Amino acid sequence: MIRHEDDEMGRFSVDIELINSGDMEKMVAGEMPPDKVRKATIRGVVDTGATRLVISAKTAQTLGLRTLAETAVRYADGRTSQRKVAGYIHLTCLGRSGVFNAVVEPDRDSALIGAIVLEDLDLVVDCSRQTLAPRDPKQIISEIE
Repeated sequence: MIRHEDDEMGRFSVDIELINSGDMEKMVAGEMPPDKVRKATIRGVVDTGATRLVISAKTAQTLGLRTLAETAVRYADGRTSQRKVAGYIHLTCLGRSGVFNAVVEPDRDSALIGAIVLEDLDLVVDCSRQTLAPRDPKQIISEIE
């Protein structure tokens, strides 16, 4: 589902599913029942000006993610800060899936879907229509040269 962000021109949101990738691997191996896999369906704001996936601290805690590192972040208004990077997150958006790390932002309500996720899942943003769609509905196209 696509929703428009009323207060932000050119930004819109989509529903995404996030799953603790380690839990998912255990489930596939038969080591964990499906109902114990930590997951969440949340609103993700598509932002082509952002680089990475950003999630709230609450979402990271719900998914039981571990901290992998810290990173410097720069906000649109020029402020900078240090934030934790959590992994490994199995993200599904519009039928496309991948495993990503995420910057953890303490006070966010929604996730932020940046360029790395969009590129990896081969999703195309149409800012004028505020839509997100697979470039090829049948498969991901990988650019290699």
